[in-house]
This record gives sequence, C-alpha cells and structure tokens, in this order.
Amino acid sequence: MTDRGELPADPTPTAVDADALTALADGYHSRTVRPLGCATVAGHLLKSYAVQAPGRTVTGEAARAAQQVAAAHLATAPLRGSLGLAVLLVHAGADGDYVLVHTWIEGYMSDLAVFTGPAGDAGGLRPGRSGLAPCVWEAAVLAHERDAFGRHVLDGKGALGDRLAAWREDVLDGEVR
Repeated sequence: MTDRGELPADPTPTAVDADALTALADGYHSRTVRPLGCATVAGHLLKSYAVQAPGRTVTGEAARAAQQVAAAHLATAPLRGSLGLAVLLVHAGADGDYVLVHTWIEGYMSDLAVFTGPAGDAGGLRPGRSGLAPCVWEAAVLAHERDAFGRHVLDGKGALGDRLAAWREDVLDGEVR
C-alpha cells in the first residue's frame, strides 16, 4: 500500500516466491483421510484420524504410538484449560510422519501440539520445532473438526451426552485437498 492506502500498480510483493509457489501448485494432490475412532484417553474424548500421502499408510503400530504421544500430551491438558475434547491426526506424510493433538480449551480457544518423526518410525516422534503449524491437508481435517465442534457442541440442542455423541459421529472420510 502507498502512503494514501492505495494498492501499488504491481500487487505482487517482492517476498512472493513465484517459482516456489508454482512448484507447490504443480505437486498439489489429494490425500486420503479416514477416521480411526473415538476413545477415552487421559480423561479426554479423543477423536482420531489417519491422513495418508500417496503410497503411505498409517499402520496400527503408528496409530498406537500416536495415541501414546497424545495421552502424554493430554495428561497435562487441564493445566492449559482443556474442556476434555480432543482430535488426533496421524499423518503418514511424503517426507515423514506427523502427529497433531488438537484440544478445545477455555474461552473458545484451542491448543495444538505437533510431533514429527522420520517416515515409518512410530517410536521416533518428537515435538515439532517452534512455530510449526498444520499443513494444508491437516488444516482441512481441523477445519472439519472446528465446524463439527461448533455445530454439535456449541450450537447443538439437547442433552450434552447427545451433543457429544453427534460430535463423535461427525467424521471426515475420503479425500481432502
């Protein structure tokens, strides 16, 4: 913007990396998402998903390892204002494995922890670097979960048990882009 608030003649900022963005667009594809169920973990209702890059599969071993990581993280969630509902993403990515633990906390906020590890090494998951956030595919699942939380828990009518059951059953299954 100029001093008067007008857009410059060339709206592309110099920081935009056209080559990198083009390469990302050329490689963009769908990823498979499938629900892994809902369980009580560390006192939380934990809804779990597998996210799979082409040629990769979330194994039972990887899902169990991710749930152990989630249990350790959720054990301290009450200190962060947890409301007891959480979502686990187990992502067999093209470049490694990722585990995201998303928890609804007080004040309409959420808490997110990201763990990373080498592809196929479920025991090698460690906290991701500071600032690491969901990728486009993980964000698609979390967007679905944000909508499900609002639709069933916050806007839902009836007894809390019925609203929680509706939240548990509202899952994403198929392809995300």
